[in-house]
Amino acid sequence: MDTAQIENLSSEGCREMYRKMRLIRRFEERVIRLVNDNEIAGTTHEYIGEEAIAVGICGALETKDVITSTHRGHGHIIAKGGDVKRMMAELFGRSTGYNRGKGGSMHIADLSLGIYGANGIVAAGAPIAAGAAWASLIRRTGVVAVTFFGDGGANQGVLHETMNLAGIWNLPLLFVCENNHYAVTTLSSYATAGPGIWKRAAGYGFPGHVVDGMKLEEVISAANEAVARARSGSGPSLIECKAYRFQGHFTAEGALRLTYRGPEEIEEWRARDPIERWARDLQMQGILGQSDRATLDREVDFLIDEAVQYARDSGWPQPEEALDSMYANNYPDLPARGSAWNAS
Repeated sequence: MDTAQIENLSSEGCREMYRKMRLIRRFEERVIRLVNDNEIAGTTHEYIGEEAIAVGICGALETKDVITSTHRGHGHIIAKGGDVKRMMAELFGRSTGYNRGKGGSMHIADLSLGIYGANGIVAAGAPIAAGAAWASLIRRTGVVAVTFFGDGGANQGVLHETMNLAGIWNLPLLFVCENNHYAVTTLSSYATAGPGIWKRAAGYGFPGHVVDGMKLEEVISAANEAVARARSGSGPSLIECKAYRFQGHFTAEGALRLTYRGPEEIEEWRARDPIERWARDLQMQGILGQSDRATLDREVDFLIDEAVQYARDSGWPQPEEALDSMYANNYPDLPARGSAWNAS
């Protein structure tokens, strides 16, 4: 661990970052089991292996700051302070979920925490974050916006349009590319031209950085610098985090028997597990002993068990609620509940 890079992080802060990474990992591992057991319908996109990115970036943010997420967004939401009980209930499709069971895995949002939603459309969170950053600029609220996207999203036109606007308007916006080397099954090195995604920022007039996304302290350092730059009025930045997803693109990948990467490659990256590495570093610094770690792990496991039980005990959305919350204000000319809708 480079202690100089995180000198402002307290021992308690270091332990909290371990706890959050562990919570993300356990949440995702449990979700995989629940999907395989058909308790959660459909599929989800696991964040296992990339925990240091979400925790490092969100650790530099305040509650008022805004994030937009991706289809692989559970880690971002937990790192920003999301309630795992309401998240789990949403995945179960229950009315106590963040979106009352209507949004599912890829649309979880909590405006009170600055979580402006996960998004199933690749890189579609970028212009939403730009809107939040623009609002911050004209209202002078000091809010910083962050948009997460993957190496596949880096090649979407909407991202480049947003980067251009961010450069023109000098927005307090941080672009975070989670380069896990694969867009579904396509290697990033095959699909992405140029010397590096992070170098694209220069074309829009703001700085870009590349970090090892498996090393939490590198993410923390880059995030602190970029957020401070944005909050001071100096404009946007881009951080490319090189990482790896230990699981497949989504939970159905095993059933599809996809063979685009071998076990040796996966094991090589697993040896760089960001959670285990952070725990070892904290132990060497005398910040997190084995007993303390075991206690935190038990607390995390309890939270996950509690979240699953909460979801199982929660009720289902009712048919008459189908149109609720579709708009900020429902259109006045929509038929009242129980009238024309039931007549059909």
